[in-house]
Amino acid sequence: MSLFSVGVTGLNAAQIGLATAGHNITNADTEGYHRQTIVQGTNLATPSGSGFIGQGTNVETVKRVYSQFLDTQLQRVQTQSSYMDTYYGQISQIDNMLADPNSGLSPALQDFFSAVGDVSSNPQSVASRQSMLSGASALISRFQAISARLTDLQGGVNTQITDSVSLINSYAQQIAKLNDQITIQGSSTNQPPNDLLDQRDNLISQLNAQVGATVIKQSDGSLNVFIGNGQPLIVGNTVYQLTTVRSPEDQQRVEVAYQYGSKTTLLGTGSLSGGNLSGLLDFRDKSLIPAQNELGRVAMGVAETFNAQHQLGQDLSGNLGQDFFAVPGPSVLPSTNNTGTGSITAALSNVSALGVDDFRILYDGANYSVTNLTTHVTTTGVSAGSLSTFIPGITLTEVAPPNAGDVFTVQPTRYAARDIALSNTIGIDTIAAAAPIVTGAGTSNKGTGVVSGGSVDAVPTTPDPSHPTTDLNLKNPVTITFNNPPTTFDVVDANLGTLASGVSFTAGGNISYNGWTVSITGTPSSGDKFTIGPNVNGVSDNRNMLALAQLQTKNTLIGGSASYQGAYSQIVSQVGNKSAELQVTSKAQAALLDQTKNAQQGLSGVNLDEEAANLLRYQQAYQASGKMLQIASTLFDSILAIGR
Repeated sequence: MSLFSVGVTGLNAAQIGLATAGHNITNADTEGYHRQTIVQGTNLATPSGSGFIGQGTNVETVKRVYSQFLDTQLQRVQTQSSYMDTYYGQISQIDNMLADPNSGLSPALQDFFSAVGDVSSNPQSVASRQSMLSGASALISRFQAISARLTDLQGGVNTQITDSVSLINSYAQQIAKLNDQITIQGSSTNQPPNDLLDQRDNLISQLNAQVGATVIKQSDGSLNVFIGNGQPLIVGNTVYQLTTVRSPEDQQRVEVAYQYGSKTTLLGTGSLSGGNLSGLLDFRDKSLIPAQNELGRVAMGVAETFNAQHQLGQDLSGNLGQDFFAVPGPSVLPSTNNTGTGSITAALSNVSALGVDDFRILYDGANYSVTNLTTHVTTTGVSAGSLSTFIPGITLTEVAPPNAGDVFTVQPTRYAARDIALSNTIGIDTIAAAAPIVTGAGTSNKGTGVVSGGSVDAVPTTPDPSHPTTDLNLKNPVTITFNNPPTTFDVVDANLGTLASGVSFTAGGNISYNGWTVSITGTPSSGDKFTIGPNVNGVSDNRNMLALAQLQTKNTLIGGSASYQGAYSQIVSQVGNKSAELQVTSKAQAALLDQTKNAQQGLSGVNLDEEAANLLRYQQAYQASGKMLQIASTLFDSILAIGR
């Protein structure tokens, strides 16, 4: 090869080097771009008597500065960072709302019971009673406002899940298309299509930001991508789409489904890991729905226990108390895929035992299997009779047998905060502030016995036989008469006759009949009488209102371990702790992401100073090769001149 040819190879190599350096500089800010370098090699030397004479250089390839380890690590860190950022961004909205000193439930509870306290101080005051009704309405509005906000968040999550699935499908289509182009170009030129590889890797990174994906490289240069529990998303240039559908068991939920041909299969809870989509799903299932359920339990607890005590009182008209609140009930949702007409109903039975977990009930044709949707524990072989008491605090009733394979979802408290309301029978006059009984001692009593004011324990459901439509046992006049000696007493109902005789007396012990309880202290004498009768003039009586006021701090929920405020505080605490945890881990993950990105960019990123130096180096090489051609031309001219 002539000196001219050797120089030309140098010019060509320098020119490619200049073009590559320029390409790096112009793409310094291109997302996903990997720095490129040329790989030079020597041309095959020509043998001669003086040895092998070099024949210049050639550019074997232009390669990416790429580390599969660093890029894969960056994708994994990005997946977790996206998951935590999404989860934290969502849960912080709940945290801010529930803990807000103005818009949370706590101030509304406090204001309502403050109004209850005012009525207990002034039971005959119309203004105080009206204030109590207003406080109850405000409490109901607060329950409903928080519930509406949580429902709005669920609607927003549903929309974001749909958007995320659309993005995943879009990325999958683009990756599959690039797989095809890379395979064609790579096989036709036997050279790596670097820019296409960068585009595909960048799309893989964006896909991982939406959902955790496993990437497997094939021998032809294409990438196969799998998600979830190994479901293929991309195989070569074939894409398997994800889609979203309304859950057949709960139409308020949007579920992610895997579409294979004409078949659509729901992906189970927890089957997707990492990324924005998984963050949305976990937020909904592990924080949003539990918060809705726990808020509903507080609403049901307030309504049910307040009603129970209010019914033990007496209103301004002398009638026994009615429901103060309309108590929301549990929900049973039949699956839209059910083939039968059978149904199951649910009713609140014990608010103290009430939990917040939802349940899935499947009928196999003979028995039921019941799955706790929080713990995912399934109990099989549950008969219809056993089903009635299977869920704590709830009575389930099989109205009609379903078909085999039919499914029902029981949500004991989900929408209670939304559905709580004032009873349509409550008003200023029907607030039961008084106790329906009064106690007294006979004027001729000789002993030192003193009877308590008494408390009402329950409203009897059996009417007085002599007054079957108007007189419940609770309001019958009853006389307690001490015998001789006064170690025993008789109990006589004015309408029903003798209720008990010869009852042993214990000073201070409880004496309970007809739904009330009194105690007698001191030392009664033989013939002493004590009376328990209807409260005829109870306008200024506040005994039942005092009992209602005590409910604010009484542990009536969660198995008798928490008050209304305590149960609500548990929601605030759980959400707050999870929010704080995610805030810390999200920041730590963001720092790790920055470190990983810096490490990846340190290897693959474009350094403008380095590329500027490369430009000078290749410029000088180009000039040197040009000088070689100039010298060759001069020598050739000299040889020609000798021949003239």
